[in-house]
Amino acid sequence: MDKKPFWSGPKRPAGPPGPRPKRDRNQPAGKKDKDTHAVNEQIRAREVRLVGDNVTEGIYPLSQALKIADELELDLIEIAPQAQPPVCRVMDYQKFQFQQRKRLKEQKAKSTKIVVKEIRFGPQTDDHDYNFKLKHAIAFLKEGAKVKSYVFFKGRSILFKEQGEVLLLRFANDLEEYGKVEQMPVLEGKRMTIMLSPKKPGQAKKKDDAAAAPAEDK
Repeated sequence: MDKKPFWSGPKRPAGPPGPRPKRDRNQPAGKKDKDTHAVNEQIRAREVRLVGDNVTEGIYPLSQALKIADELELDLIEIAPQAQPPVCRVMDYQKFQFQQRKRLKEQKAKSTKIVVKEIRFGPQTDDHDYNFKLKHAIAFLKEGAKVKSYVFFKGRSILFKEQGEVLLLRFANDLEEYGKVEQMPVLEGKRMTIMLSPKKPGQAKKKDDAAAAPAEDK
């Protein structure tokens, strides 16, 4: 009876002798997601421009760059594949992924979602309804939202479009402390619309302080 070999797992692929570059377990050779960077054996260029800490930056054959990364017990990461030659950084791949996720999170935090709140008027809105909606607009602008206010003309009320424009301009003037006009009243179909965007925090306070300064000096 033939004896079975002690190791029955997959055989190590044949290759040239010498140290093998370190490979991240989550990035097996030959498989690369579209949102990730080529690492170690995934890199296909013949030569690369090497950057990173504790390395002499310059252009190296790929085999030499892989050897440098292996000796430092780090990974070779292709960060600019479109460059000629491609740019590769020598660093730990897990740390590189962490930095990428952190940078993406910071970018998302900076690109805040723009919220637009709509307020509707009639061409003959009374003072009670006007003040009620003005109060809501102030709250929206304080929250950082834009305010899209419009007068809707129903049927023959389009004859009062000048009255609607006066109403919207009054609305913008009453909100001057909290928002600035981004779009002046414009008539589109049966709607006349004005757009206001919030002022930056402290902008209104600075304006008030500047107006009060001469009085304090007297």
